[in-house]
Amino acid sequence: MKILLIEDEPAVVSVITRGLTEAGYEVSVAPDGTSGLKMALDNPVFTLIILDVMLPGLNGIEVCKAIRKEGTATPILMLTALGTTENIVMGLDSGADDYLVKPFKLAELEARIRSLLRRKSGIAAPLPVTNSNILQLANLELDTDTKTARRGGNNIQLTATEYRLLEFLLKNPRKVLSRMEILEQVWGIDFNMNTKVVDVYVNYLRKKINKNNQPELIQTVTGLGYMLKEGNTDEDTP
Repeated sequence: MKILLIEDEPAVVSVITRGLTEAGYEVSVAPDGTSGLKMALDNPVFTLIILDVMLPGLNGIEVCKAIRKEGTATPILMLTALGTTENIVMGLDSGADDYLVKPFKLAELEARIRSLLRRKSGIAAPLPVTNSNILQLANLELDTDTKTARRGGNNIQLTATEYRLLEFLLKNPRKVLSRMEILEQVWGIDFNMNTKVVDVYVNYLRKKINKNNQPELIQTVTGLGYMLKEGNTDEDTP
């Protein structure tokens, strides 16, 4: 499998390249954002892109947005020295599929790569099977064939992550879902990361599905997680 590494720190490049090569990956390196973007767009052979945020030329956020703007769906793992929730969300919102905060262990990087590749192949964190392409609770509907959402007859525009989150909630109605369960199913991550990202995306989704004064459906269960059900019984809305 071919991996594109866009990273300007020689020491980091050396460690990642050596480790991933030993693990059986073929690694190509771009030392700055401009050349990395060109390689990503000109060579559709890459299975995955590892992208640093702080880069000379174009930064990682700009590179990620440009790649997604061109319709490239290659999984992107973003590396960042900034581990705050705001910076993590910024990276995910730019189109990244996952993030890893520096410094990190090579074993964790390899685990994140495997998780993203499993998700891409469709075998990671399987969701419950349903016989219908329409998932519904109250007046909220999600068509899993057309990937469209509606509430009260009004279309809801969702990002890819928001869609996966809503799909998981609708496939598990009236069930308390922990933040780690949501991370595992929506992001395909089966080890600890900043669960505040879940709170941020739940808040994004709430704002979209609650437009036009619609009743709350995503309930917060304090200390446990979230539950999709009719009736507003929120104890602690983020």
